[in-house]
Amino acid sequence: MDTSYPRDDFFLTPPTKPDNSHTVITVGDPTPPRDHLLWSVCNTVYLNLFCLGFTALVYSVKARDQKVLGDDRAARNYGQKARCYNILATIWNVTLPLLVLALLITGIVHLSQVVNASLDLFNLRGYLVSSDDDK
Repeated sequence: MDTSYPRDDFFLTPPTKPDNSHTVITVGDPTPPRDHLLWSVCNTVYLNLFCLGFTALVYSVKARDQKVLGDDRAARNYGQKARCYNILATIWNVTLPLLVLALLITGIVHLSQVVNASLDLFNLRGYLVSSDDDK
């Protein structure tokens, strides 16, 4: 009886081959990774708040470089980052002018109320009305 460890006959048996009879069917070309370069340029030029548009532009250029090199995985990763920064930049680029417009309208309304109140305070309206009644 052979009691040696490890057993030599274990290493002498040929390994079994895996079954490679699978068929892979490719249905169309996979979509190429997007780099969102034009969107990034627009966000960089228009109200580049907190440099989000510039950051998106950097990731867009990196995504385009990786796409040219053939590394689709890295290109998709950089493209997704560029997309996120572009979304944030677009939200800021739309929200900021709307906020300024709302504050401007509110300020004009408030200023007109202050002017009306100051006219009443100085009795200019009462003076003008009383001078017309005296005639």
